Amino acid sequence: MDDAHDERFRQHEAWMSSFAAMLQVQHATNQQQAEMNQELKEFIQEQREFNKEQVAINAAAQITLARIETLLARMIRQGGNGTDA
Repeated sequence: MDDAHDERFRQHEAWMSSFAAMLQVQHATNQQQAEMNQELKEFIQEQREFNKEQVAINAAAQITLARIETLLARMIRQGGNGTDA
């Protein structure tokens, strides 16, 4: 009966050892996921800032384009009728 008890104890120790190893792997995986999540959060914040800057650049380009179109329209109207003033 003592051998059966020892064998059962060894099985429980093996299970506990396996369980502890699985927990270590899971903890390491959770740490990696937490680090990746933090990196993603930082990237998203940087992307949002870039997007805001890009919107401002696009708005400025639209204004510049509108001004160029206005100037071209004025220049074409002045010289377009064949009479130079």
